[in-house]
Amino acid sequence: MATSVLWFRRDLRLGDNPALLAASDDGDDGVLPLFVLDDALRRPSGAPRLAFLHRALRALDESLDGRLVVLRGRPEKIVPLVAREICAASVHIAADFGPYGRERDERVADALPAGVELVRTGSPYAVAPGRVRKDDGSPFRVYTPYHRAWVAHGWRKPAASIGAGVRWLTGVEGTGIPRDPDVPATLPEAGERVALARWARFRDEALHRYADDRNRPDRSATSRLSIDLKYGTVHPRTLLADLSGRTGNGAATFSRELAWREFYADLLWHEPRSARECLNRAFAGMEVDTGPIADDRFAAWAEGRTGYPIVDAGMRQLRAEAWVHNRVRMIVASFLVKDLHVDWGRGAREFLARLVDGDLASNNAGWQWVAGCGTDAAPFYRVFNPVTQGRKFDPDGDYVRRYVPELRGVPGAAAHEPWELPGGPPAGYAERIVDHAAERKEALARYERVRR
Repeated sequence: MATSVLWFRRDLRLGDNPALLAASDDGDDGVLPLFVLDDALRRPSGAPRLAFLHRALRALDESLDGRLVVLRGRPEKIVPLVAREICAASVHIAADFGPYGRERDERVADALPAGVELVRTGSPYAVAPGRVRKDDGSPFRVYTPYHRAWVAHGWRKPAASIGAGVRWLTGVEGTGIPRDPDVPATLPEAGERVALARWARFRDEALHRYADDRNRPDRSATSRLSIDLKYGTVHPRTLLADLSGRTGNGAATFSRELAWREFYADLLWHEPRSARECLNRAFAGMEVDTGPIADDRFAAWAEGRTGYPIVDAGMRQLRAEAWVHNRVRMIVASFLVKDLHVDWGRGAREFLARLVDGDLASNNAGWQWVAGCGTDAAPFYRVFNPVTQGRKFDPDGDYVRRYVPELRGVPGAAAHEPWELPGGPPAGYAERIVDHAAERKEALARYERVRR
């Protein structure tokens, strides 16, 4: 007979959890559910992410009838101490493929008592990073061929749910789940039950029109499951299994969006430096603006005071909800990098500080895609025109009016160009801080200097 530790990280659920199955198999005499509050991850996390994490932990603890042991400290100290206290034969985890997580897990494995193994089973992905490669063994740098290989590789069926049949250990004293930090934004509910309900509602009500409506921020057409995937309150394999056999463009498009998340995780696994540096090293020499004027413009962007309605609506949505529609994320990122000429990394950090679904791989790779220094095959020439984007994806101006109250009296698409109104922008709304046409030319000129 033996006991085991199940160390939860980005898998805060009991269903479809292969690491739980493995821990139960090894822990005939009981499994201790453990979560470690690691300051190395807590410090750079914004308040929305911490608050949601705490709420997801409370939901997990409730599903465990209050047995979740939460401790704060360095995992390489905490996990071995817990393993010794319960005389565990093994510690079970879902593999972490992030730069910090990989190093942390190696330190924990080295620090465990003699004879205690750190067992990695499953991961937060349907296809683990590093699993699919080109025929010559090199990693993919372009999404489309990666997606083909990802589909051809396939994924396992969801793991059996045995949470109610596990003998959970008690008796280890924890420090408890901290109080939530103050968050000015309205956050969604957290937990496995809520995540599955969110998926079911989207699947039944919006999936069929997802291919057509996913780029429309004025409509409730996306799943909002990015936060659940971030913390593992649902696994992508669960969603893919539910999509299996479904016909229509909606299911196929949603599956491709899941593959984008896994592509970016694969990219970070192969190129950990891309978390902080340009994937395309040539862009390290790109001229960016710094100093007081650039700081003032960055503040105007972050606070939604640029005078460009779709940009301001997006940044105000970020502050109000700790979330932004994906199409709008691209628009506001392009504006910061190519209209205001601010380094992409500064925008990426602002997003991670404020997004409740902030994920290092997806966030930073997405910013690099927009900035042209990442995986895009035609990188820098794409400069989003905020007016054109607004008129195309928010044709009636409803999204803009929802988040920019100064424009609520402006009818229809006119909300995207308030400077064209007979009396100019309504009182209280900002004047445009730059001229898009002029800054587009400047951005392309800077790119030409780097290219040469």
